[in-house]
Parts: sequence; C-alpha cells; structure tokens
Amino acid sequence: MREFDRLLEIMARLRAPGGCPWDREQDHRSIRKYVIEEAYEVAEAIDRDDPRELCAELGDLLLQVVFHAQMASEHGAFDAADVCRAICEKMERRHPHVFGETAVSGAGEVLRNWERIKAEERGPGASAIDGVPRALPSLQRAERVSEKAARVGFDWPDRNAVAAKIDEERAELAAALATGDPAAIEHEVGDLLLAVANLARKSDVEPEAALAAAVDRFERRFRHAEASARHAGDDLARLDADALDRLWQRAKAATRGA
Repeated sequence: MREFDRLLEIMARLRAPGGCPWDREQDHRSIRKYVIEEAYEVAEAIDRDDPRELCAELGDLLLQVVFHAQMASEHGAFDAADVCRAICEKMERRHPHVFGETAVSGAGEVLRNWERIKAEERGPGASAIDGVPRALPSLQRAERVSEKAARVGFDWPDRNAVAAKIDEERAELAAALATGDPAAIEHEVGDLLLAVANLARKSDVEPEAALAAAVDRFERRFRHAEASARHAGDDLARLDADALDRLWQRAKAATRGA
C-alpha cells in the first residue's frame, strides 16, 4: 500500500543521519514499553466504541511495529517486508480450511487445529501452554494459560466444579490467614485468584475486563461518597465504620446502572 510505504520512508528518515535525535537514540528495549502502552490504548478505544479514536490508536501501534522493523533492518536482522512475509505465511499455514483442503465443522475445530499447528511449529517436547507471554497482566495470563490447557482436556467439567474449587481455596486462605505467615497468605491468595479466573473463563467472562469494570464502579462510588462527605463538611478519614457504610450505600444507590 502506498501509505504504508510512506510510513516506512518516514521512519527510515527519522532514523537516518540528520534525522530526529530522539528516534536515532532508541533501541528495541528503550521503546518496548510503548508497544504495550499503545496496545492498551487500542483496547481502550475499542471499549469506548469510538471508530475515529480506534483508527488513530491503530496507527500509533503500527508505528511501533515499523519502528522495531526499521531498527532491525539497520543491523541486517530483518525488515518490514520480512515481518509481513512471516505473518502472511503463518496465517495461511494456520488456516488450512481456507487456504488448503482441510474441512472443519465450526469455530471450535478451527481453534483445535490452530493449537495443533502451533504445537507442530514449536517441535517435539513443546508444552500445550507454551506461547503465553509472561508480560501479560496476570489475570489475562491466567485465563490464556488455563484456556490452552482446557483445549487438550485439562479442565474442570463445569462451572459448579470451579465454584467448589473456589470454596476450597477460600478455606485454605482462611487457614493461612490464621497462621499469619505472609508467604502462605500470598500463595493462597494467588490460588484463589487463579480459581476465580477459571470460573470467569468457564462463564465466558473475560476476568481482566470484569475486574476493570469492578474497579470503575468502585471509583465512581468512592468519588460520590467522597464528594458527599465533603458537601456535609466531613472527611472520609475521620468518619467511623457506620458512617462510611451509610455513605457507601447511598453512593451505590446513586450510581446504580452507571
């Protein structure tokens, strides 16, 4: 595409002698954080259902891809054409039902084939849960790892079984709290969160999105309670538990549905 070629030319010029001093100083590690940041801004634009913002944020994310490709090309490692070629070949290879003769019965079989092909690409000895980045947010990583394990049959039979596991983990956390052992408490909190992430997955709920929505609700209610206390001439930090609970209940009622 002409505009993509233009972007490549702009990035090459920024990195060339006489280009932008900041761009010329960067390396893969120094701009790593921006790839993650831009991906989150794309996700936020999707959540806002804003096409114009999404278009702009996708451009920012694409810039990061081009930036990394340009730096790699300067060292002879690969260039943008290699990036495009590799993903094209991967997409064709992993969609044999579209680009080959494989027949599938539905989306479920597509996913199973996808995982099988990925395993073949990784070679002998690869794990079914390989390929989940450690840099993912932990709830999202928990969902993806358990999802991959489930595709090879390592899963609870239903949501009730996961709910029972949550009860078990809550009891183990209570026992750890009774000991006061920080390491044991951390261990059991982690197990409980992992079980909750699995319940979300079994319920077709994205745990990361569910937690984000819960935090948003908490923020709205807290700000409402804070403003109410301030309007009454009070300070949240000076109120007792009963007064705080009354403020919180009023905040919940006032922000219900928001």
